[in-house]
Amino acid sequence: MDFAYDARTEELRGRLLAFLTEHVHPAEALAQQQRAAQADPWVQPPVVAELQREARRQGLWNLFLPDARYGAGLTNVQYAPLAELTGRSPQLAPTALNCAAPDTGNMELLAEFGTAEQRERWLVPLLAGEIRSAFAMTEPDVASSDATNIETRIERDGDAYVITGRKWYISGAMNPACRVFIVMGKTDPDGADVRRQQSMVLVPRDAPGVEVRRAMQVYGYADHYHGGHAEVVFDRVRVPVDHLVGDEGGGFAIAQARLGPGRIHHCMRLIGMAERAIELMCRRATGRTAFGRPLAAQGQVQAWIADARVSVEQLRLLVLKTAWLMDTVGNRGAHTEIQAIKIATPRAVAHIIDQAVQLHGGGGVGQDFPLAELWAAARTLRLADGPDEVHQRSLARRELKRYGAGS
Repeated sequence: MDFAYDARTEELRGRLLAFLTEHVHPAEALAQQQRAAQADPWVQPPVVAELQREARRQGLWNLFLPDARYGAGLTNVQYAPLAELTGRSPQLAPTALNCAAPDTGNMELLAEFGTAEQRERWLVPLLAGEIRSAFAMTEPDVASSDATNIETRIERDGDAYVITGRKWYISGAMNPACRVFIVMGKTDPDGADVRRQQSMVLVPRDAPGVEVRRAMQVYGYADHYHGGHAEVVFDRVRVPVDHLVGDEGGGFAIAQARLGPGRIHHCMRLIGMAERAIELMCRRATGRTAFGRPLAAQGQVQAWIADARVSVEQLRLLVLKTAWLMDTVGNRGAHTEIQAIKIATPRAVAHIIDQAVQLHGGGGVGQDFPLAELWAAARTLRLADGPDEVHQRSLARRELKRYGAGS
């Protein structure tokens, strides 16, 4: 279904759809071949740089940034249908447009909270696609869904901070183009306010004591396109005090500010992933015969496709409502809706992709179709940026508070 978006959004949608059709989708197989042929699988395939040059030439670059000083200056409502289109090729399209996580969130963070010097050193090359970055928050030894559990220490020592800790599933860290980590740790571990104990610092990848130890797999996938999800050790890493982002004790609030847009961007792309799955289901159903009848004539298959269409339309409206609220009343005012889409979208999209896998039989779990990798990505997003249960708990408490309960 097409919505009546404003003229600028419609124009960008048309250009982006043409770019994806003419350049990105035809390059998917080539990108896989180039990566397989490289000695270092984490190096970006050459075709990605070609796509990025073409995207910049066409003005399809940094579309995600609402700050017009740095990006396209689009609202969340304007960006939503564009991000959805990139979700149809989630491994390639966002990177081609310089709209891929975790760089998107890191660029937003630096644009809002970084100093002039920090923006010049890190934001400018990130905006140009010259380097990549990583956001180091999650830890293996504590339940990181509760950020107050973080154990990494950031200790002041004269004119430097000393960082000690172990992180994992740090997206982008395996990519040799990753040049900087935004590290969240505790500067005041015994502080009375548990939400003022954390701070964030910028840590160059080549700083002494930084060890990118290994790549973490996601359902057996290495996720090369996003630069891997690494385990990283910070062994008494020293950085100057001017590498602090914001103020001491501001890390928790900055993380929340960063995660809000990240969550809606994931949900926007998930809808595109669902659309890709529905397209593959329909093509399979009309082109495959079993027990003397086309799969499209099977009642169960028809029900799967119908239910998938209903789910996608519902999700899209909820995501658009959330985007509108973020634009009009801010992330805090859209808190309930952000949590709602984060609960509903990955769950529903993973189910749709799972049914598309079922319809493809053995092909659905193999490499000849993108479905297995799409399912792994969607299922993972029920954990990334906060697991379902954390959002359910918070949303329920806000709902119950209206009735005098919810503690």
